[in-house]
Amino acid sequence: MDPLDYAGRAVVITGGTRGIGAGIARAFLAAGAGVLVCGRTSPATLPSVDGRAARFRQADVRDPDQARRLIEAGQEAFGRLDVVVNNAGGGPPVAAATASPRLHAKVIELNLIAPLHVAQAANGIMQNQPGGGSILMIGSYGGVRPAPGVAAYGAAKAGLHHLATSLAMEWAPRVRVNTVIVGMAAAEEADPQHYGDADTVAAMEAIVPMGRMAAPADVAAACLLLASPLAAYITGSTLTVHGGGELAGYAALAPFAKK
Repeated sequence: MDPLDYAGRAVVITGGTRGIGAGIARAFLAAGAGVLVCGRTSPATLPSVDGRAARFRQADVRDPDQARRLIEAGQEAFGRLDVVVNNAGGGPPVAAATASPRLHAKVIELNLIAPLHVAQAANGIMQNQPGGGSILMIGSYGGVRPAPGVAAYGAAKAGLHHLATSLAMEWAPRVRVNTVIVGMAAAEEADPQHYGDADTVAAMEAIVPMGRMAAPADVAAACLLLASPLAAYITGSTLTVHGGGELAGYAALAPFAKK
């Protein structure tokens, strides 16, 4: 039996209509799963593979009632709920000294509180079904190292990483909770100006030991692994998908540095 065969299994992905979320949705569809994605607005197209498309539900997961109804919709659509991927998140770069209190609150709400709403609803179903379930948090490298312009976002993601470990302890053994920490990523649907122009992107990729940013498929592969029986004893853990990190200035100048 292929442990990465998801036929007959149900997956809900927040923010799964574009970027990394859409890549995760396509990976689970390709593995045979039924997939429900959500977003605050209806997309022009939905993630699909070989004629099989994800289902869509409009939802703002910052609202606990909408988060609960999203999870219930996933169970109703497929008869069970095996995997939930908390992917929705983000925030505009802004100087901490001048950002409004409202912006800070919204960033933390989306990146930390919303995943908790979704996870609570999912746990209520998974605890009471055969086989339990798996919850994945899509974290960020910004939550483990400082960076200018993303103070609230980084703090929220750091909190998300800790939240996952706490939920894993509370909800074991039936529900596993893990985090995928994503480094710099190039999603095909993303704003091309997110990292700057082509020269800036090339310079940023040059400081990644693997020589490129992560693609959605790289993050998706980590999700497939952590949600599968291959990871049956893995909970409260973090898998970092960052191509080896970011070379520090001293490392780039060291005699042994890759040229």
